[in-house]
Amino acid sequence: MTKPLASDVAMVMAAGIGKRMRPLTATRPKPLVRVAGKPLIDYALDKLEEAGVARAVVNVHYLPDQIEAYLEQRQHPAISISDERDALLETGGGMIRALPLIDADPFFCVNSDNIWLDGPRNAFGALSDAWDPEKMDALLLLVNHARAFNFQGPGDFHLDQEGRITRRRPGRIAPFIYTGLQIVSHRLLRDAPEGSFSTGELWNRAIAEGRLHGVSHTGLWYEVGEPQMIAPTEAALTRM
Repeated sequence: MTKPLASDVAMVMAAGIGKRMRPLTATRPKPLVRVAGKPLIDYALDKLEEAGVARAVVNVHYLPDQIEAYLEQRQHPAISISDERDALLETGGGMIRALPLIDADPFFCVNSDNIWLDGPRNAFGALSDAWDPEKMDALLLLVNHARAFNFQGPGDFHLDQEGRITRRRPGRIAPFIYTGLQIVSHRLLRDAPEGSFSTGELWNRAIAEGRLHGVSHTGLWYEVGEPQMIAPTEAALTRM
């Protein structure tokens, strides 16, 4: 039996400058770069809508007016804006800034530049099925190299038999890549640094406490971080 969704609220990370995607991001924010005729952010928002997540909090910093104007046309999920115009806060600081708008514990967090195809259960359902707040501060959706396209790196994480995460050691290969989707509890965000910082700092503490877990994605995942990754991703999507 599958569980209901762990949350009906998600944070969508959309504040980054998108340096790797230049020159396409010289005049537009990365979430509005189009792949197969569709802005990147819509891939994430459409998946949230399909899964039944009711509300999304979207953070903005770079060219924020463009993102806000574009999102005004969407009815589902309902969207709130977390404004980072004054300073780019990275992933961790962005979550802390957005917390007053996130009336759910836990909540989903998804990068706005992700494209993935679901397996037998949609990604948010798969995360919800595995979520255990007694054991976890965060649960990351990971993908193995065989299911990751356009990805050239050595990987990010290892998983043990209990689903606990450890980081790749320097100079080594790790079997799992972080997809940009996770469930986050407010406990993960406790005693957070001020200002700009990476969620990775909080993950490190959770790893040390045995409370950072992962689940393997059973579908496909596409990295779309650079302009040359767009055409092969479009080709793959049209074959599906």
